[in-house]
Amino acid sequence: MQGFIDNLIRGWGYDPATWPWTQFVYVGFMGLFSFIVINFAAITGGIFSWAERRIAARMQSRVGPNRVGPAGFLQWIADAVKLLFKEDLIPAEADNVLFRAAPYFMMVGFACVFVALPFSHRLVIADMNIGIFYILAVTALIVVGIIMSGWSSNSKWSLFGAIRSAAQIISYEIPAGMALMIPVLLAGTMSTQGIIRAQGPWPWQWFIFDNPAATAGFFIFFISALAEGNRTPFDLPEAESELVSGYNTEYSGMRFSYFFLVEWGNLWVMSALAVTMFMGGWQVPFFPAERLDALTGWTAFFAEVASVLVFAGKTLFFVFVVMWLRWTLPRIRVDQMMNMCWKYLVPASFVGVLFVAGWMLIVRAAPAVGMAMHFLLAGAAAVAVIMFVQRVAHNLRDTGDKFDFTSNW
Repeated sequence: MQGFIDNLIRGWGYDPATWPWTQFVYVGFMGLFSFIVINFAAITGGIFSWAERRIAARMQSRVGPNRVGPAGFLQWIADAVKLLFKEDLIPAEADNVLFRAAPYFMMVGFACVFVALPFSHRLVIADMNIGIFYILAVTALIVVGIIMSGWSSNSKWSLFGAIRSAAQIISYEIPAGMALMIPVLLAGTMSTQGIIRAQGPWPWQWFIFDNPAATAGFFIFFISALAEGNRTPFDLPEAESELVSGYNTEYSGMRFSYFFLVEWGNLWVMSALAVTMFMGGWQVPFFPAERLDALTGWTAFFAEVASVLVFAGKTLFFVFVVMWLRWTLPRIRVDQMMNMCWKYLVPASFVGVLFVAGWMLIVRAAPAVGMAMHFLLAGAAAVAVIMFVQRVAHNLRDTGDKFDFTSNW
């Protein structure tokens, strides 16, 4: 974005390197971008809360929110207004300062991720050369917020939930981080834009189909992201039957909503990161990155819009998959969750990184081997998708798509 601001200053007739007000313009635009990011994150989380309830109802032959606005779409706004006017209660024995600050730690850690996430060919707030390292670092604030909320509540149930959540997030950050090192190795950069540019616009050019370890790395990352985001089947910190909602038990009103706003907004973060690292990001078919760089005028504008739509489409698909899994899989036990992380995902992620390091040497010596593996894995994925679609069509043909919209709702 700095290049955009510099060009804007030059358009005003000043040199950004010598103009004395340049730093103030930078600060003003930083505030503007922060405002946009916070609102995008909040609005996205709110819309996803409505979408998840509608999808859950659809999968269970229910209706879901359908009173406020068309198809109940304005329900998330009604919920936000209701929570704004609810009383903000603080337990008498709670740590007043930490109790109030904890939700904001989570919001800051969540919102800061958007700084390095690209939305299109040019639309990224900061294309840092340590983008992935930055994302992994700022998400640690979420753990701090969870521990603060549980400890400051002065409730054993909140503290148990916070410790369980912190153990879960910290544990699954290891396989997730190692899985993200696979596309970093393949691209030779930690810049999110650089990783997307190292891929291509077509599926067989994506990193997920580069080699078997990269394919496994994608699933390791996706599973770990579900656990880090407290999503089913890993929603142990909010196990209502055991912990009465977990670390947020003592919260009410708007502060209570911040925890779930981060959880729903995190759907976009984990999905966008998976698309960026493994699935070509904003790359548009027929328009590789080099061609997009050369476009000017209205052609460049429409190409930019196309890259935004491609990135959003891929990301929303994975958001739907995460919601789909929530209403398909049962919650697992906490010991099963930790065993899967430390006994399987952590060793597999380390082996995957070592395999990719060796694979890169092989491909450098014989590029045809790498190209053949791309097409082989992409073809296998296409066959799996076709078989899945045929299976769904077969089930619909045999059982029909039945709803009960006339009673019990």
